[in-house]
Amino acid sequence: MQLDEFADIKDLFNKLENSNVPKPLKAEAYKMLVRLYNAAKRGVYSTEYEIVSKYIDWIVRIPWGKYTPDNLDIETVKNELNRTHYGLEKVKRKILTYIATIKLRSMNEKQQKQGPVVERFPVLCFVGLQGLGKTTIAMSIARALGRSFQKISMAAFGDILQLRGKPRTYPDAEPGVIVKALVRAGSMNPVILLDEIDKASGDKALNRDIQAALLEILDPSQNSSFVDRYIDYPIDLSKVFFITTANTLGTLTAALLDRLEIIRFTSYTDEEKIKIGKDYLLPRILKETGLKREQLVITDQAWPLIVRPMGYDAGIRQLERTLANLARQVAYDILTGGVDKVVITPDNVKKYLPDDMGVLG
Repeated sequence: MQLDEFADIKDLFNKLENSNVPKPLKAEAYKMLVRLYNAAKRGVYSTEYEIVSKYIDWIVRIPWGKYTPDNLDIETVKNELNRTHYGLEKVKRKILTYIATIKLRSMNEKQQKQGPVVERFPVLCFVGLQGLGKTTIAMSIARALGRSFQKISMAAFGDILQLRGKPRTYPDAEPGVIVKALVRAGSMNPVILLDEIDKASGDKALNRDIQAALLEILDPSQNSSFVDRYIDYPIDLSKVFFITTANTLGTLTAALLDRLEIIRFTSYTDEEKIKIGKDYLLPRILKETGLKREQLVITDQAWPLIVRPMGYDAGIRQLERTLANLARQVAYDILTGGVDKVVITPDNVKKYLPDDMGVLG
């Protein structure tokens, strides 16, 4: 094609030429550029240009063939999980057994092949109440393995095309959330967290459709050729490490459950929550609020009231909110009240709790 007089089309051609887009898809994109060029010569290509430009921009950004090497050292993974999460010993143990199995398989495969082996992980499903660390432990797994982490919130999906992608015939056509996650990750083997799959939709019919799409995405026998309806070309998801979370399994289909490795998260004891608050949450919150450790002192007697600010088990997420509110209140008192530090005791803790809370009992 003689593209010199159409610089915009030439730029698209060069972008495609220098990409890792698979040859069959690249050939289809070239045909689109030929049609665009012919329309340009007739002076009627403005609308078509926007469509083609957007499509090529997406397909060249997909990290075709790019994989990050896995760090499968058991001690590294174990140390990262322990560094970021207190307790959850049964959960950690189960995760480590999966890693150990995968490492053994990898060692055997490397003896038969040359070059790095990109691992296929089981689909884990973390089940438990909110605030137990399901999301953060998934982040820790990604960090330990050396993979990019991407989170997709499944709660209240309003359209199946959010997963599958919107065909290019739609005015607002675009890829689905899986392709977008790959683009953000910059690799074809990130850890992708599908959060709250049990809350995908309140509409039963739509929820069934979404779970059917999830089955296609998560099933090892299908996901090596997942077709996003916008990209309209098979995409290999088999090396993605999918982790899902759910509060309950009651709304999931038997077919979907059959593909998931269930790991249950149980509630922390008050003693564990106090330990988490002291050693994990409070140091980070002090840093975020600009407080020095000596400026905020929480007595041992006050901690039980902080972990149960409403008189019942409120979870780690609520504990974090409570401590953050407490730290902000202390920062305000130090700046405006003429005090150097604040000591939290059972007598004054209620003052530093969020406004809609109180110490009961």
